[in-house]
Amino acid sequence: MKKLPTLLLILCCTSLIACSKGQQINGHTINTAYRSVKALKNRLSPDARIEFEVSFWTLRDSIKDNKEFLNTVDGKKPEEIIELGKELYQQRKNTGFAGYEKYANWEDMIAKFSKERIDQDSHKDKNKADPKDKANEVLYKL
Repeated sequence: MKKLPTLLLILCCTSLIACSKGQQINGHTINTAYRSVKALKNRLSPDARIEFEVSFWTLRDSIKDNKEFLNTVDGKKPEEIIELGKELYQQRKNTGFAGYEKYANWEDMIAKFSKERIDQDSHKDKNKADPKDKANEVLYKL
């Protein structure tokens, strides 16, 4: 009977250790990295989500080799990915990377992407017909 509390304590500690990487990117394979990014971005606020997505895909665009990319993002938290994205943005901006000349700084680029996302979401909602309206239609054929 004395072994049961000890076993339960060990089991709880093990589960806490296993779950501690919930806020990090799993970079074992490219698919697990994409899945963990998808899960992480859903836990972020809308502003941080856009910044995280832009940073992640900017890193992916700059590092073509899968192994090198996975080594770069493995175990990183969203805040660390955002910092890497900001650094890469600044490096590209300083070298005259095409597409970045229209943004004054990182915050300006993120604000523009946020506005585009909001516009896309509002445009998508206007064109989407509600299925409840279709079922309650009262038009008669004469």
